Amino acid sequence: MMKVLELLDEIEDIVDTSSGFPLTGKILVDAEEILEIVREIRVELPDEIQQAQWIKDERQRILDEAKREYETVLKDARTQAEALIENDDITVKAKIRADEILRIAEKNVSNLKMSTFDYIDSILYNFQDKVDHLYGIYFNDMFNNLQKTFDQVNETLTENRNEIKEMVYKAQIEDEDQK
Repeated sequence: MMKVLELLDEIEDIVDTSSGFPLTGKILVDAEEILEIVREIRVELPDEIQQAQWIKDERQRILDEAKREYETVLKDARTQAEALIENDDITVKAKIRADEILRIAEKNVSNLKMSTFDYIDSILYNFQDKVDHLYGIYFNDMFNNLQKTFDQVNETLTENRNEIKEMVYKAQIEDEDQK
């Protein structure tokens, strides 16, 4: 992950040192150089972040599979019900049985949906926890490094101002001595 931070610093250096267009706030950068750094960042990203797309795809696959199973169970229940209804002697019993099969199928599909949602939620929760952990580790370091850089710049500016003040003082003394 330190490599990612170094690459981000490199992008920041490129932006800071690039030529600007007056009055526009825009700069000129080498697109290929920036794109190469972005590609390197993607290679360096932790597996957990790259798994986000997999989790999304897996969620949709599970939901699609549950829907197919639900439709298959319903179709089977209807087929069984129609077969039972064909015989006039057992029409009432067939209707009751078909309703029972349909109720059981709907309950099973509902349970499967809930289990799927619980499973997906646990995956997303774990992923969210990992992202929070990475944020805590890496972004605090990056913020601290940025704060340190600003403190160093401010210290250098203060030293430069003090040197200028001393030079002004010496120049005034020399002027007074020459009078």
